[in-house]
Amino acid sequence: MNDASAVMLVQARVASPLWQVRYLLFIAGMGGLLYGIDIGIIAGALPCLESTASVSWHLTSQQLSFVVAAVLLGSVLSSLFAGAIADMIGRRGAMLLAGVLFTLSIPVMALASGYVPLLLGRLLQGISGGLIGVVVPLYLAEVLSPGKRGRGAAMFQLLLTVGLVLAALIGLYQAHVVDAATASVQTLAGDEQRRLLFEVKDHAWRTIFWSCLLPGLVFSAGVMLLTESPRWLAHRGRIAQARLALQRTVAAEEVESTLRAMQVQTPSAGNANENRDSLLSRRYAWPFLLACLILACTQATGINSVLAYAVTILHQAGLPGAVANGADVAIKLLNAVMTVVALLLVDRKGRKFLLMLGSGGIALALLSAALLFLQAERGRLDIRPTLQQQASADSLTLKLDAANWRRLAGSSDATQPQQLTVSYAYGGFTNVRSLRSDALDADELVIRRDASVQGDGVIGAFFRRAHLNPFPDPAAAAQAPLLIKRASVGPVPSPAHGWAVAVCILVFVAFFAVGPGVCVWLALSELMPTRIRSNGMSIALLINQLVSTTIAAVFLPVVGHHGYASMFFVWAGCSVVYFLVAAFLLPETRGKSLEQIEAGFR
Repeated sequence: MNDASAVMLVQARVASPLWQVRYLLFIAGMGGLLYGIDIGIIAGALPCLESTASVSWHLTSQQLSFVVAAVLLGSVLSSLFAGAIADMIGRRGAMLLAGVLFTLSIPVMALASGYVPLLLGRLLQGISGGLIGVVVPLYLAEVLSPGKRGRGAAMFQLLLTVGLVLAALIGLYQAHVVDAATASVQTLAGDEQRRLLFEVKDHAWRTIFWSCLLPGLVFSAGVMLLTESPRWLAHRGRIAQARLALQRTVAAEEVESTLRAMQVQTPSAGNANENRDSLLSRRYAWPFLLACLILACTQATGINSVLAYAVTILHQAGLPGAVANGADVAIKLLNAVMTVVALLLVDRKGRKFLLMLGSGGIALALLSAALLFLQAERGRLDIRPTLQQQASADSLTLKLDAANWRRLAGSSDATQPQQLTVSYAYGGFTNVRSLRSDALDADELVIRRDASVQGDGVIGAFFRRAHLNPFPDPAAAAQAPLLIKRASVGPVPSPAHGWAVAVCILVFVAFFAVGPGVCVWLALSELMPTRIRSNGMSIALLINQLVSTTIAAVFLPVVGHHGYASMFFVWAGCSVVYFLVAAFLLPETRGKSLEQIEAGFR
């Protein structure tokens, strides 16, 4: 071999891992993009979906919350098996499965003709998200060197935020389409006006879902060119393949030492005690429980619900129409920008410092938003007795012309938009309706038993036969009288108030992106010892998604019954707990190999 060819060979060996790592980070980032779309796409679709589905499918506020939470519930379901799947078919195979499921979910949602298919499509999308949330951070932790591991998690989070931005931009565009259609039909008769608005809004939310198809196809195709995790290969005794995989992601001089460290941590066939180690054995219990606590606290800040319901929250705060969608885009753009900041800081300042900084800032921002909503909600007039008197045992119909709006609000000012919120129940079935006087389709409040009381369905019937009865009884609700539980009317908050709440959410998202947004994925993958990492990460992410799903599922009923301030106060309290956990319980893992972190816990 001549000198020139030798130099070229050395350069190829040095350059190859660099390009392989960049491609790996790109595809892992695409996984984050899909995860972000999973969370964020419903925010822009929800206002249109609420306007159309509540009319054509008789969806209640609880069912709408279930549609939002279905992605998170799907993540819970897949998190139960993600670790086992990643162990059985490999990290790359599990990522490919996630991409295929995401791609299949899009037509199911976009072509939905009722509540059940829409819910099933969202569940399928969530199952793919749960797999991505476990397997991609797991793959990054096992493939990247200690110096690049933080950057890999940050890249996953960065593309996750880009997915949120993409979803928000799609929602903003469709909001402008709806606003333009609303302006063009104002001169038409009432029935024709409502019909055209219904068609435009129905088309808008379906288009929002269709627009997510391409990223799923790109991720699925890209995963096929990745190598398998070297640690997964070494754990199965495929040492030669593990060596080849390492040569594509670490420097040549580090391959053999890294491989030896993996083999030391891999249980031998003759060591039965090590093979039987459980998640809660003494050597693994503390890192496992600490990772679970960090992930639970991350979702208890309310981040997923804030992102999913951002447009709804900002509408309630006082921002009109597409302005709220524009603020939603700004929130998600800031999330992406601050994730870049986290990308630069995570391997310099460390995980512990960023988690303390982030959780502290989150608590202050949420407390400020709660106080703003409390101020707005205090001035509302209680009209529950008035509506209860007008209601029959089965229904309530109330014309909402200008005179009735002024009478209900006790105001003669016809220029000030008013908002009416009614919480009602038929037996165990509860619902919330919220109408604004400046909306074209808010000329009548109609509450009917057949639109509020839903049948058991397959799931409800199963539980009822098992005598568990976790759901309301339709038979009892069919005889129960209409009960107005809460009804209030008051001025719609000013746009200035809406922007003040938007600033609080911007601050919240900025601190989340710098701290928990990136560090939570590192905590998930770094704290878990090698022998329990896949199953431990599954259980920790399961707890994470259970908390997130619960918050999203109860959001609309809770804010309808108790106001938005109550929800923000709860999230602020959870964020204070998060700060204390980060400050006093979390060890620093910056710059340490996975094997060194595991040894530290011993």
